[in-house]
Amino acid sequence: MESLAVNVIDVTEQNFQQVLLEESTRRLVLVDFWAEWCSHCKVLTPLLEKLAEEYNGQILLAKVNADEQQAITAQFGIRSLPTVAIMKDGQPIDGFAGAEPESAIRERLNAHLPAPWEAAVKDAMALMAEGRPDEALSLLREAYVLSNEEFAIGLLMAECYLDLKRANEAATILDAATMEQQLEPKYKELFARLELMQEAADTPAILELQQKLEQDPDNLELKTELAVQFSQAERVEESLQSIFEVLQKDKNFQDGGARKTMLDILNSLPKGDPLAVKYQRKLFTILH
Repeated sequence: MESLAVNVIDVTEQNFQQVLLEESTRRLVLVDFWAEWCSHCKVLTPLLEKLAEEYNGQILLAKVNADEQQAITAQFGIRSLPTVAIMKDGQPIDGFAGAEPESAIRERLNAHLPAPWEAAVKDAMALMAEGRPDEALSLLREAYVLSNEEFAIGLLMAECYLDLKRANEAATILDAATMEQQLEPKYKELFARLELMQEAADTPAILELQQKLEQDPDNLELKTELAVQFSQAERVEESLQSIFEVLQKDKNFQDGGARKTMLDILNSLPKGDPLAVKYQRKLFTILH
């Protein structure tokens, strides 16, 4: 049976099985036992209704009129009103009697609900499976911040960066791993990929230009050419840094060609990409 497209429902013997048993396999169900004569119920029930709407599909408030649904009330062994049972997978996992403050109820709910960033991570993993790491990254970055930089999310970000051949950013994440985290199989797999990518990144053209620049470090033509070569090797950050150094020296170099090169590299990055934002700001400071 499909999930109920509501956040609040009245429970009867007719819908008891779907609401309390089947629906609780999909989301948390708060079973609110109340009665018209109960003054505390008149305070608690509206609060629960507000929370059910606010959590927007994560919980279902199932209201049981204890006077009208005595069989259900007896089945739960309810001795006083209001009483709230929290159900998951057809079983009560928590609950309380009396009118608890909103903060305490939120604390109970959050203890049993997925972390707020888990949905974003799930969506990001689906995008990665579809070969869309650039779109996955935007979701993962937000989740990474919200989760206080949870290592598992960092590994997913590093994987996306490697898929995009952005070795420097992958290395930044992997280099921050603790000794214990480095023992994880996923870390070892990604680190091996990073090493292979770094070894393959130094093309003959890049090595030649780097050697020439060591002899002539102020040669803007060489730096521009190196930026293009870095970009073609998908070493994006090094490409941006190289062309930015050219523009710092001469913002009109090559009659604006160097500026166009930098803008082309920036436009190749996903919208809102932190690297793009960083270098857009840098470019803005020297052009204005």
